[in-house]
Amino acid sequence: MTKYQAVGIGNAVVDVISQCDDAFLERMGIEKGIMQLVDKDRGETLYAGMEDRTQMAGGSVANTIAGLGALGISTAFIGRVSYDAPGQDYIREMGEVGTDFTNAPVTGGELPTSRSMIFVTPDGERSMNTYLGISTELGPEDVDDEVAGGAGILFLEGYLYDKPQGKAAFQAAARACQTKGGKAGISLSDPFCVERHRADFVALARELDFVIGNEAEWMSLYETSLLDAALDRASEECRLIVCTRSGSEVVIKNGKEAVRINVDEISPVDTTGAGDQFAAGFLYGLATGQSLDVSGRMGCIAAAEVIGHYGARPEADVYALFQKAGLV
Repeated sequence: MTKYQAVGIGNAVVDVISQCDDAFLERMGIEKGIMQLVDKDRGETLYAGMEDRTQMAGGSVANTIAGLGALGISTAFIGRVSYDAPGQDYIREMGEVGTDFTNAPVTGGELPTSRSMIFVTPDGERSMNTYLGISTELGPEDVDDEVAGGAGILFLEGYLYDKPQGKAAFQAAARACQTKGGKAGISLSDPFCVERHRADFVALARELDFVIGNEAEWMSLYETSLLDAALDRASEECRLIVCTRSGSEVVIKNGKEAVRINVDEISPVDTTGAGDQFAAGFLYGLATGQSLDVSGRMGCIAAAEVIGHYGARPEADVYALFQKAGLV
């Protein structure tokens, strides 16, 4: 029996966003346009250097699930936060967009709720520096079989593979979902994550029901500089694959069915969350029985909305945008 139409499992991270210029990135030793993991001391240094910062609940898959919740389907998120102010705010914010945060905040631990310092340059690029904090302790004991097993769609965050207990939680959730007839899939997260866990991810791609990644992630997964070669290999081994390409067409393959979706070029204000909200739109389509073409177009609309403003979650009514486009 389906309890939730979509469930996510991943790092519960508070996003802290600040604007800066390229000179600031160079001065602070921040590599532009990627996500880097930092330790507690580095995180505190970067946090102190942020001006006019704004904070909101985040994390890649959490952003996707929040986007799905805002679209009106039943959603839940499996994650780990501390019993501190950011952790309690995180749970409240997820609830405000219609998503159940299924784990109680941890009391008495030394690790704080995780946070990501995101620096946005005038060209819209975001440079993410993430201190994982208590998210690194997410383990199989945090996975409620009734939640994961009650998911119509389960979306897994590749970053969880950075810790053995996260990997075990990931596997427990996927097993519970697929055993009960749900569809489990993964976000490849970023090329460096793929490099760290290539063998595991290649095996997962064969076992899971869908995989979502961008062109750099797919090429890294199959160790090729040719996107077509990577996607040909993926389509032979995966049931359903999705490849996003910044400013270019989206490629979706399901067996012999292949769909290519044109993308309107938009000057971004902030690219934070573009992939997360593409996944939200696409998975909304899957969850509501839409075709691959319509699902992909929904993903593009959701991504276009979020890059038009600061922050990783929608500000507009994305369902209304679907209606305007004639998709619902």
